[in-house]
Amino acid sequence: MPAQHGLVKEHTVDRLKVKVYENREELGRAAGMEVAKRIKELLSTQQSVRIIFAAAPSQNEFLKTLVREEEIEWSRITSFHMDEYIGLEKNSPQRFSAFLRNGVFDIVKPGTVHLIDSSGSIEQESARYANLLQEAPIDIVCMGIGENGHIAFNDPPVADFQDPKLIKPVELDEACRRQQVNDGCFPAMNDVPTHALTLTIPALMSGAALFCMVPGTTKYAAVQQTLGGTISTNCPASILRTHPNCTLYVDVDSYESASK
Repeated sequence: MPAQHGLVKEHTVDRLKVKVYENREELGRAAGMEVAKRIKELLSTQQSVRIIFAAAPSQNEFLKTLVREEEIEWSRITSFHMDEYIGLEKNSPQRFSAFLRNGVFDIVKPGTVHLIDSSGSIEQESARYANLLQEAPIDIVCMGIGENGHIAFNDPPVADFQDPKLIKPVELDEACRRQQVNDGCFPAMNDVPTHALTLTIPALMSGAALFCMVPGTTKYAAVQQTLGGTISTNCPASILRTHPNCTLYVDVDSYESASK
């Protein structure tokens, strides 16, 4: 296989494949091409593909590459997203559903899009979305890691590797909410919702293939803990080291000496 453009290093930590790129643009390009390849391979052998997407600025370069990839039959794809704020107006641009509509769904028009609706009964929506997730296996999860090591909105205080639920309401911790300000999604901490609905860690880990994109200097500590710390809910992303088919895409900024 020819060397990938911009690939600086690749290795494995436990079962987790790690690929280090020169910058976030090369990271996003490589991840987008590899997810597109996986989708096309699956569509050649099965009728449809079920994908969970993350909504965050860390996914921008990856998503831009993915939506430009040709020969993907998006009409045969069922799409989910992994979390949504509670308490925002339905038309709020900060909703993760709005992020994914603008960046993916309205562009490629998947055959089915299942959005989390956090505006009504949280209990009823949790049951509805869990039923949708259980209709068939999840083929692909496209995700990131938060500054506090969270995956989806499973922050350390609420993360549960053995969670009995597939989706649940959670209170967001301060580090998680501060990241939303750092990312430019909200002007100030007081504007960031305090609660959200999130897919649980077992729901994410149920995906047959996980692709995790984590660029930028603000993610260095989280990457360091993910790769070098103990596998525990103190860094929820550390559980990715146990998945049989997960690739972590980092750039030099987020990786540096994280493996040492």
